[in-house]
Amino acid sequence: MPHPLSEYINIFITLLAIVDPMGAIPIFISLTQHAHNSDEKNTAWICAVTVGLVLICSALFGETFLHFFGISIASFRVAGGILLLLMGINMLHARQNYGTYDTDENGRRRERESIAVVPLAIPLLSGPGAISTMTIYAHRDLSWGHSMWLIGISLSVALLTGIMLLLAQPIGKALGKTGLSIAVRLMGLLLSAAAVQFIAEGLSQLFPKLI
Repeated sequence: MPHPLSEYINIFITLLAIVDPMGAIPIFISLTQHAHNSDEKNTAWICAVTVGLVLICSALFGETFLHFFGISIASFRVAGGILLLLMGINMLHARQNYGTYDTDENGRRRERESIAVVPLAIPLLSGPGAISTMTIYAHRDLSWGHSMWLIGISLSVALLTGIMLLLAQPIGKALGKTGLSIAVRLMGLLLSAAAVQFIAEGLSQLFPKLI
């Protein structure tokens, strides 16, 4: 049975909230502040391509990976939901852990070619939360039609991420710290709601007699 369009719109919004390119703008500006304009563009697009590949691989092969380790999708729903809930709570409180990276010029020069993949794409944008979310959504329907929708959503999120990173400087200046903080908190609220739904679905599968 085909899924309604509203369901895929909801998946897109949830995934966009998890990837949260708006929340990555400050760290992107910090890591590329001494790079040339062309290097900054290359970093943005390499990051976007990496995000797209990670999301697509999660949708297509995530469940196979779980089966290999003997993990049920219901357990993964609960674990993924808890992880997303913690991420959402941190976003609501405007607390984001980007890690510690070299900030001197030598460190920037060494990392300039790799920061697009690590830490920007992995784990900042397409981390465990995004990977688990795509795996869970892919399990809902194993048809190729559903998989094509998820691939399209992944590519859309990746494209939007690349565009937002390309516009990081003007967006950062226009919104300021307050505007960015508000955007991150709104994404955190959406993410927390999706996390509660994941946990409820997982628990209903693990303990059907209690529902």
